[in-house]
Amino acid sequence: MATSRKPSTARDLRTGTPVWLADGAAAPRTHVETDGLSVDVAIIGGGISGALIADAVLQAGRGVAVFDRRGLVVGSTPASTALLQFEIDQPLTILSRKIGRERAARAWWRSAAAVDQLRARVADLNLRCGMQERRTIYLPGNVLNATALREEAEARARIGLRSEYIGRDALLELSGLARPGAIVSQGAAEADPARLTRGLWRAALARGAQAFAPIEITDIAPRRGGLRLTTAEGGTIRARAVVHATGYEISPALRPRGYSIISTWALATRPQPDAIWPGRSLIWEAADPYLYIRSTPDGRIILGGEDEEFSDDERRDRLIPRKVARLQAKAAKLMPWVDWTPDFTWAGCFGQSATGLPAIGAVPDMPGCYAAMGYGGNGITFSMIAAQMISRALLGLADPDADIFGVR
Repeated sequence: MATSRKPSTARDLRTGTPVWLADGAAAPRTHVETDGLSVDVAIIGGGISGALIADAVLQAGRGVAVFDRRGLVVGSTPASTALLQFEIDQPLTILSRKIGRERAARAWWRSAAAVDQLRARVADLNLRCGMQERRTIYLPGNVLNATALREEAEARARIGLRSEYIGRDALLELSGLARPGAIVSQGAAEADPARLTRGLWRAALARGAQAFAPIEITDIAPRRGGLRLTTAEGGTIRARAVVHATGYEISPALRPRGYSIISTWALATRPQPDAIWPGRSLIWEAADPYLYIRSTPDGRIILGGEDEEFSDDERRDRLIPRKVARLQAKAAKLMPWVDWTPDFTWAGCFGQSATGLPAIGAVPDMPGCYAAMGYGGNGITFSMIAAQMISRALLGLADPDADIFGVR
């Protein structure tokens, strides 16, 4: 095999100003000179997936270098609304019909464990990123009505997940929301995704990781004892293994079956702490497209959704005013006491698969190459799973859930 990677498609990954970039904080420093570089593990992608993988690789005792065509924490990561849920986009009852009850249960429990492990790692590294444990409130919608939502809660209870169905009165007391009922789950979290990722990179660099940007890797080819990476400038890098963590700029050679790109839109209001609902739960709907809502430490309310198939960057950007207006109209019915006038609006992309599950692990027919491709609304949670799975693979250890999350 002469080449194991073609350049990925360059995309305008986000538009507008995500609220997380309002502080103007600088990304960790990077280098541009790569001549003669040799490294154990080369990571392509400087976002949250790359940062968590770098942290896990360092924990495994391997050396690591990251390469990004733009810079660290400047791609799609800041567009995340960072609702760190264990609840997969595909409800447990629906995913069970698609992949079987046992495999669906394992996927949901792996996701729940990943959120707990991410919170613990943030505490280990003393990262100041607004990480807080939260409940989630899952409202009925056009995917699961109130009856189906009860069945979903029962399915979760059977496998021991931290979810329960509550009725109208309990929901109103918990959140101020006037809906027939909802599933309330324990063990979710929220964070500032930009501060989280910058903090992870700073911690990795302090422990010996190297970062190079703007550097575009245009070719990867096998060589004795590993791989040779070629940059757009013609430089070469030697690595024993390569991890593709490029988010939604996926090389055609890596794109798995059933993959598609989705556009999403979001806004953040002015600070209005008096409008925050009790408990600050993360709120979303069993609907397609669904609405998702959270608060920030300074009292802003973040609202997102209105997802649709990605066509091109310009169309996505033109739709910002219309999509924001739709989000405001839906949210005003749900929370009429909130001022939904936006201080920040933005649009971004995320990936989608038929099952809502990611593709993580060794890339078929590409020795030494691994990929972390997280899909749906669980991008950061899936990035934590990717870090665990890929670090195990690099050590030659099997992962018990490779049959569920592996690259196919």
